[in-house]
Amino acid sequence: MLRSLAHRNFRLFFIGQGMSLIGTWMQTTAMAWLVGRLSGVAGEAFWLGMVAFTSQIPGLFLAPLSGVVADRFRRRPVLYITQTLMMLQAFALAWLAYSGSIQIWHILSLGAFLGVVSTFDVTVRQAFLMQMVGGKEDIANAIALNSSLFNGARLVGPALAGLLLWAGGGENEGQCFLLNGLSYVAVLVGLWAMRLHEVKPHVASRGWKTLMEGARYTFSSPPIRAILLLVAIISLVGTPYATLLRIFAVRNLQGGPETLGLLSAASGVGALAGALYMAARKTVLGLGRHIAAGPFLFGAGLIAFAFSTTLWIALPALAVMGFAIMVQMAASNTILQTIVDEDKRGRVMSFYAMAFLGFAPIGALSAGGLAEVFGAPFTVALGGGVCIVAALIFSRQLPRIREHIRPIYRRIGILPEVAQGIQEASEPRTAMVDEDLRLEKEDADLLKT
Repeated sequence: MLRSLAHRNFRLFFIGQGMSLIGTWMQTTAMAWLVGRLSGVAGEAFWLGMVAFTSQIPGLFLAPLSGVVADRFRRRPVLYITQTLMMLQAFALAWLAYSGSIQIWHILSLGAFLGVVSTFDVTVRQAFLMQMVGGKEDIANAIALNSSLFNGARLVGPALAGLLLWAGGGENEGQCFLLNGLSYVAVLVGLWAMRLHEVKPHVASRGWKTLMEGARYTFSSPPIRAILLLVAIISLVGTPYATLLRIFAVRNLQGGPETLGLLSAASGVGALAGALYMAARKTVLGLGRHIAAGPFLFGAGLIAFAFSTTLWIALPALAVMGFAIMVQMAASNTILQTIVDEDKRGRVMSFYAMAFLGFAPIGALSAGGLAEVFGAPFTVALGGGVCIVAALIFSRQLPRIREHIRPIYRRIGILPEVAQGIQEASEPRTAMVDEDLRLEKEDADLLKT
């Protein structure tokens, strides 16, 4: 389960990123609470949606450009720059909060700045994973452990923020922002301590041609196209529930900042369990079924959470949602990183970042507007229904997707290795055919259910 941590560079990244992500989740929780405090009850849903929109919308427009940067420049120096800029953004928020002069327009402006920087940071970090683990053998485990790190921090960070806010009478957001700024030091130290043989990436095309080459490669591949479309749909209609968590904590559950922390932590517990489950897997085969099942389970959890009035229902529902979305995203990321050509990795992962992060702000803004008119429960339940429909459509496409992926798996040696492990006494070609038949039977069983 922890085999990718045997790589020194990934181990350094894992430790530094873990500390930083706790700070990030503290800032995210404190930000939601601060926006609610500044906006008042009347416009709370709208401003929560607006803050999420401005901080994430840059990903929709800049993600393709970030992929070009990831494929054309050395990735570690780019990460030095992005991590430093994000640290300065957190310090700026802390200064404004401590001075008592912070306003919503400050939050919107600094959120947009963070969104621009994060777009480049996420894409380059995803492409950098392969370099840290030294090849495709441990990439699936590295992705899963990276996801478990993210969600372990999602468990700890909101809980710490909730405690700090509670201790400060609900007006202690500046301390959360300051701690987040300090946490970036761990990432910068980890990057500096890595031992890498860095070679400048070679991309034959330049400028606009580089971008279009990546786009043609990405969207001409049926598996990549289908996976990205499903990720985009779930990000658009499903993940915006997080924007409305404060409303559920205060209005539906009659709680305070500690309740908001519990809700965020519950989702983190489920996501952490999902990431650990993915880390324990030893093969990429069968991940298509996980990509289909994840959104279905996520949608069912959204509907249950939408109409919950007690923590006994809300917390388990959020845990299920966290598990499901993590399984889907980790499986999607793993397949993409496995089948993509190395010289296109950054650009393909930029489109993944655009699907995952770029459509979320549109959903968050729409969710905020819908919640003002129809209420938060209806908005979240509607998103859950769309997630279930999208999962069913993707399930029907699985046989065709596998037809395109199998030749790639054979070319890079995945299917022969699995066949040999299943049936050592058989000829490699016979074992491959057996594996194909097994997968086809699984497709048929899935469609029947």
